[in-house]
Amino acid sequence: MKSLNRVRTRAGVLMSVPFAAAALCGTASAQNSVTLYGVVDNAFAYASNQRGHSNIYMSQGNLQASKFGFLGAEDLGGGTRAIFRLESGVNSLTGAQASAGTIFNRQAYVGLSNDRYGTLTFGRQYTPYFSMVGALGPTGVLTGATGAHPGDVDALDTTLRFNNAVTYASPVIAGLAFSAQYGLGGVPGSIADGSNFSAALRYDYKPVALAAGYVKLKDIATSPALGTFAINSPVNNGYASAQSAQLIAAAARYTYNDLMLGLNYSNVQYAPGSHSLFADEAVFNSYGVIATYRFTPAVNVAAGYGYTRASKANGIADPAQYHQVSFEETYSLSARTTFYALQAYQRARGKSLVASGAAGGLAIANTVAVVGDSQNTSPSSGPSQFVAMVGVRHAF
Repeated sequence: MKSLNRVRTRAGVLMSVPFAAAALCGTASAQNSVTLYGVVDNAFAYASNQRGHSNIYMSQGNLQASKFGFLGAEDLGGGTRAIFRLESGVNSLTGAQASAGTIFNRQAYVGLSNDRYGTLTFGRQYTPYFSMVGALGPTGVLTGATGAHPGDVDALDTTLRFNNAVTYASPVIAGLAFSAQYGLGGVPGSIADGSNFSAALRYDYKPVALAAGYVKLKDIATSPALGTFAINSPVNNGYASAQSAQLIAAAARYTYNDLMLGLNYSNVQYAPGSHSLFADEAVFNSYGVIATYRFTPAVNVAAGYGYTRASKANGIADPAQYHQVSFEETYSLSARTTFYALQAYQRARGKSLVASGAAGGLAIANTVAVVGDSQNTSPSSGPSQFVAMVGVRHAF
C-alpha cells in the first residue's frame, strides 16, 4: 500500500499530501481520487445608499463565493462509486470562517453514485430546487450578489441548505432529470416535526433548458433540518416567525450560438402559526428576464431585469414592489482567473411588514431597496440603491 495518496486540483496539477488526506477517501488505490478545489473572490465595491450613506468598501465572494472543499470518489465496480464532499465557506478578506462554529458550512455529505440508477447522498446539502432551478435562474447568470431577486427572497441563490438530508438524483434520461430531498427533523416522537422537503425536475433538449422546483419548510425558527435560509433582509424579516414557508420556482433558457435568453418565475408563501408575530399568509411573486452574449471566448456580458411584488402582505393596502436591473461583464485571463464588473440598480415602493428593532416587534414601514443578496445587512434607507463592484476571481 502506498503511504501517500495523490490529490488532483481543478487546475489539473498533481500534488502529494500526507496520510491524513488518504484517510478521507479510505484505502489508497488506483481507483480512488480526492479533488481539492476552491475559489478566492475579492472586489472593490460602491453602494449609493447603505443605511443612509454612500460607501466604498471591499467585498468578497461576489462573482462566486469564496470557499474550499474536498470531493472524493472510490470506484466500487459495476458502475458504482462511493462519493463524499466537504465544502467550507471562507471570508477571503479576513480569513474567517463564513459561518462561525461550522467549518463545512456549505456542504458535507457522503453517498453512492451509479451511472444507471442515480445518486443517493446523506448530510448537509443544497436543495434540488436550487441545484436545478437556480442554475437556470438569474443567480446562475448574474451572480447572487447583485442579480438575485431582492434579499434572495426566493432562495435561488446559495442561501438554502438542509441538514440531516437524504437526497436522490436520477440519471439523465433523454434529457430529463429528477431529484428529491428530505431533511429529517430529528424530533423525538414525531417524524414530521422540523422536517423539510424539496423536489425539482429539469429537461434539456438541444438549445432549450427547462426546470421547475418546490420547497416546503417547516418550523422555520427551530427546525434542525433547516441549515440556512435567508430571512434577514427588510424584504422578508417581518416573517421570520413563520410556521412554514413554501417556495415554487421555474426557469427556462434558450441558447443560439453565443446568445442566451432566459425567463424565470417564483412564488414564495409564508404561513403563520400559533407563535407567529403576524396573522395572515404573506406571498411574494417574482418575474425575471436574463440574457448573455459571448463576444469572444474570453469576454462575456450579461443583463437582467426582475420585478418582485408582495401580493399578500397582512392587510397592507400598498404592498411592497421592487424593480431591479442588473449587469455583469467578465474577462477570463485563463480557465481559472477572471476579472469582473457588476452593476445593479433597484427601485422600491409601497409598504412592508418589518422587524421593528424592539424585542419581538413588527412594524409597517416604507419599503426600502435591497440589491440582490449582498445588501441584506446593509440595505438602503430609501426607495433606491445602486451597487457596483470590480474584482477578480481565481478558482483552483
